[in-house]
Amino acid sequence: MSNFRHNEILELARKEGKVTVEGLAEKFDVTVQTIRRDLSDLANSGRLERVHGGAVIPSGVVNMLYEERRHVNDEGKRKIAAVCAQSIPDGASVFMNIGTSTEAVARELLGHQNLLVVTNNLNIATLLAPNQSCEIILAGGVLRRADGGIVGGLTAEMVKQFKFDFSILGCSAIDTDGELLDFDGQEILVSRTAIQRSRQIMIVADHHKFNRKAPLTICSLKDVTALVTDRALPQELEIARKNWDTQIIIT
Repeated sequence: MSNFRHNEILELARKEGKVTVEGLAEKFDVTVQTIRRDLSDLANSGRLERVHGGAVIPSGVVNMLYEERRHVNDEGKRKIAAVCAQSIPDGASVFMNIGTSTEAVARELLGHQNLLVVTNNLNIATLLAPNQSCEIILAGGVLRRADGGIVGGLTAEMVKQFKFDFSILGCSAIDTDGELLDFDGQEILVSRTAIQRSRQIMIVADHHKFNRKAPLTICSLKDVTALVTDRALPQELEIARKNWDTQIIIT
């Protein structure tokens, strides 16, 4: 039975990003002590990371598998994407980076007219291809097969040739001081270049990013136009951002 619960708990964590002791105890009709033992077993094997009141998919110096990230809070990502897409007018020039949240935005842009979209994400280019009025430019560089991303110095040099109305960017984590974090320096190089070449910068990140960690800094939230997310900011981050001009849009 414990092995059955372990598999179910892992599946829930992948879908929701976080599981709680109380919620799991109620779901499986067992004691909270039993669930705590289950979570400890999963944490000891490296499959989950314990946090106050429950557990999350582990993060740190290695990112989650891309297919797993696709299924974390997909409903929250859809809502974020819909709100973000409403801010993009027809006829805009847009850069979009690698990530499951930016892919969700791409789906919401299928009805927009006369967009110019530059991306280093093969998946986004494929998603937008049915939009006949959208001009799609795929930035060249090194293909990262794990997620369809194109990264590196060549990619950044191509991005430098443009001046975008908007950059729509995802990240792997948001620290309590407002720094946006990621795992791959080659990917970050491209995102930083897009930030420098954009009039407005929109970050799309669900609330699970507030509970995750990553080792490399993209930029600070104070340097972007808006953050679109699905829940209120953690208290520390809310305090830190009081003097910033960054707009926080909660779906």
